[in-house]
Amino acid sequence: MELLNIECLGKRLRLEGSMAGWQQLYWDNQLVSQKSASPQNQAFQIHQFELTSRAPASVHVDHEAIDPNPIAQTQAIAIRLEVDLQWQPFQLDYGLLVDEEQISQGHRNTQDIEKQVPEIPAPKANKVSMIGLASLGFKLLKSAKVVKTLLAGASVAAYSWLFSIEFALALIACLVFHEYGHIKAMKYFGMKTKGIYLIPFMGGLALSDERINTRWQDVVISIMGPTFGLFLSIACLVAFWITGNVFFAGLAAFNALLNLFNLLPILPLDGGHILKSISFSMNSLVGLIACIVGAAIGVFISYSLGLALLGFLLLIGSLEIVFEWRSRHQSHLLPLDRYGQIFSAIWYLLTIGGLVAIIWAVAGTGDDMLRMPLEILKS
Repeated sequence: MELLNIECLGKRLRLEGSMAGWQQLYWDNQLVSQKSASPQNQAFQIHQFELTSRAPASVHVDHEAIDPNPIAQTQAIAIRLEVDLQWQPFQLDYGLLVDEEQISQGHRNTQDIEKQVPEIPAPKANKVSMIGLASLGFKLLKSAKVVKTLLAGASVAAYSWLFSIEFALALIACLVFHEYGHIKAMKYFGMKTKGIYLIPFMGGLALSDERINTRWQDVVISIMGPTFGLFLSIACLVAFWITGNVFFAGLAAFNALLNLFNLLPILPLDGGHILKSISFSMNSLVGLIACIVGAAIGVFISYSLGLALLGFLLLIGSLEIVFEWRSRHQSHLLPLDRYGQIFSAIWYLLTIGGLVAIIWAVAGTGDDMLRMPLEILKS
């Protein structure tokens, strides 16, 4: 991931690194220094390299014969970047020296990483092809409001065919409310959003052109959708208790089921992003073991409550994350600190517990239709 990007002699000096300990320093997109991964993973590192420049030499001028082409000399410029890096919580102090004279120094923290725009190499020019033109046309259409309207209409028609027009409209409202939670989180981090797209039989998408830089951003953006869904189910359940209208109870249960499945630890679902961010931020074997034990407890509780499907999918998703754990250092995302890991795990578990509790409460009303979400989890 990109740790630092500052100016040095009119060019960009960029430092890349990972929790594994390796660091690479680029000057004007050319690799000038690197540190290999080390078990010690030292916090303080010094990167040194030299630049050469050609400067005019001192020439004696004869008034009778002036040489218009002064002799050039090659001069070496010594560059040294001193970096003191702490990953959890993230803190980086740096000092830049040119020929032993300090020209720049500063401090970076998690908030600086969240706000940065990582430097992405310019893509190579490709030959024009029909696939490329089709892709360009789709990208242009994707930003048009008419496409959103068409997709929303198709979703309403599809769900009306399966259920009823009333329930279809209510389900669309649940999807939009869920995706709005993602949009709200993106805007909180200052990201530009492209709106919500409803996909028939697949749910919805909240899109942004900007990349995230930290695991914390990934967790918050991912979990805010199900959190908004939980709030909506609670509101529907309260409306059912006040009015006695079974429609609100059904909406609360099915919306809770929809958001619960989004929290399963399987990519690209929201739960997959959350659990992956938590487990991949643990930079030790102890962290991985803690993740495995937590997943095992979740599977045990699911089967104890008779929620066979939930337990099975939780097991599969957790194994997927464990298998990918070794590649965690290749990510460009800044990892969560210990507080962030604990807070994210508690937020995740409380949201799951709240959604399961709503499904259980509604199923207890005795209505066969309202028992369906619980029966799905028990199947």
